[in-house]
Amino acid sequence: MILKVEQLKKEFADKVVFEDVTFSVTKGDRIGIIGVNGTGKSTLLHILAGTETADAGTINHPNDYRIRLLSQTADYPETSSVMEVLLSGKTPTIEVLRRYETARLALEHDPSNEQLLNRLLVAQTEVDAAGAWDTESRLKMILNRLGITDIEAKIGSLSGGQRKRVALAEALLDEADLLLLDEPTNELDAETIAWLEGQIREYRGAVILITHDRYFLNRVTNHMMEIANGAAYFYVGNYESFLEKRAERRERATSMEEKRQNILRRELAWLRRGAKARTTKQKARIQRVDALQEQSFGEEDESLEVQVGSTRLGKKVIEAISVGQRFGDRVLFSDFNWLFGRKERYGIVGRNGSGKSTLLAILAKQLDPTSGEVIHGETVKVGFYGQFAEFPNPERRVIDEVERIAKVITTLDGQEITASQMLEQFLFKPEAQYKPIGKLSGGERRRLKLLTILMEEPNVLFLDEPTNDLDTETLSVLEDYLESFPGTVITVSHDRYFLDRTVDRLIAFEDGQVVTYHGLYTDYLDQRTTPQAVAPKKEVVREKKTAPKLTYQEQQDWETIEERIARVEERLSSEEQELSSAGSDIGKVNDLYKMIERSKEELDALMDEWTRLSEKVEAVEAAKRD
Repeated sequence: MILKVEQLKKEFADKVVFEDVTFSVTKGDRIGIIGVNGTGKSTLLHILAGTETADAGTINHPNDYRIRLLSQTADYPETSSVMEVLLSGKTPTIEVLRRYETARLALEHDPSNEQLLNRLLVAQTEVDAAGAWDTESRLKMILNRLGITDIEAKIGSLSGGQRKRVALAEALLDEADLLLLDEPTNELDAETIAWLEGQIREYRGAVILITHDRYFLNRVTNHMMEIANGAAYFYVGNYESFLEKRAERRERATSMEEKRQNILRRELAWLRRGAKARTTKQKARIQRVDALQEQSFGEEDESLEVQVGSTRLGKKVIEAISVGQRFGDRVLFSDFNWLFGRKERYGIVGRNGSGKSTLLAILAKQLDPTSGEVIHGETVKVGFYGQFAEFPNPERRVIDEVERIAKVITTLDGQEITASQMLEQFLFKPEAQYKPIGKLSGGERRRLKLLTILMEEPNVLFLDEPTNDLDTETLSVLEDYLESFPGTVITVSHDRYFLDRTVDRLIAFEDGQVVTYHGLYTDYLDQRTTPQAVAPKKEVVREKKTAPKLTYQEQQDWETIEERIARVEERLSSEEQELSSAGSDIGKVNDLYKMIERSKEELDALMDEWTRLSEKVEAVEAAKRD
């Protein structure tokens, strides 16, 4: 099967977003789309999915070709349950599973109803015939890896991040011929992103994706599409290969433009010398000059510049003294002590919900801790870049929002530039500067928010998931800026590439404990997933003076836990085999189903306990070595 796109064009008002976009998609293609915010990346995905129309061009594919889009926002009925959403697909296996689940729930409410029992038996036979039990197992595996534990939860009770995960699970289960993913790694932790990489690589159809995660792009793509200045450029290979080939293309374009300019200068000089008669030869040369003037090989690269200054920062920056936070009975962290110095770069990492953003807000004094205190130095001037680009007045024009802060600013090199010039450096062309903020794309609003924060000239930057909705070009320049930023940077992020480039120390949330690591984030992740690997220097951020040790019970549990895990795994395998051969005995099927669920819960609990104990054993061994 193949999808063909020919001469696609899209424009909004008087602006051409892109035109003459032509490409094809075959099975196994993994195409990454990049370009600065506002170039039409998400618009292109929506046109391919049929949720938006193009102004010109065609999209052709076989009648039975199925396309599935995962957009940046998940829109589901508030009263639907997670399971109802996941079983709403139209694939044959999902449809039979939906009928089976509907029949099972109906029978649970009326166990003595013979008609409902027969309906369930028919549905089970359909599942057997379609081989859909594997789909059900995969569904539960995907939910487990995405951290969705309550399949009966209503969509209305879920957070935005949880809804995005439900949408991702539904998209992966859909088994479409073409899967379109718009920022699929947003709000996923590093372990889940690594798992998603494997899912994308193994996906049976084709995938086109937009993401700011450059490691993710590099590991899953085999083609790249760049949208720039209204045109689309295609490259074979992953993100690393794309960077090399784009540089070569731009060098060729520059060389050709220089050659064109040289020819144009010679032709103009000849014409200016004048000929006494307007000969045919002269007319031809005039036509040639006109053609050369219209032609251009140069690219007006949209490259963001960051030249904002920073106020002076004294010796004392931020000190956290016995800081703790709890919500009700849940303790996020406690007794956190740290002294942050000048020009230091910290990344706060950990699983979703562990307390990273909460700690960042406390350190920035945007949230009071439930215990302890945070002390800022007298010269500290905070710039806080949060997850949401919120503006109090969306009707205000872009230029007015910036001029509200300053009409003229002084750059790092001492130059004075106007608010309008600063906006142009942040890729807001003159016509865009007079747009209402509410009319900007999500990425453009994020870029504007970043500009307004930097224009305040902070000397301590707090960044909460700064890479969300920012394009790779903007991220690259932001990383360069942070490298030369004279102040202190503390950031929460799951973006491995961004963290590797911008921080040299990590504050990590690990099972309720806060620790610090020196070194790259990828080294830290390798150490976490491969215990035998050499780990970066680790320091527990607690004032506990006693060396860690195992209790008698913990020692006993550690010696037997692997054997207990093996027994449960063997029992679970036996129960699943018995279920596959249970036939139409509904009583036996239901009993086995409950037994399997109990075994899985027991296995999950044992694996969590093994993780806890192994980390404690490692800490004990490290203390002995020290």
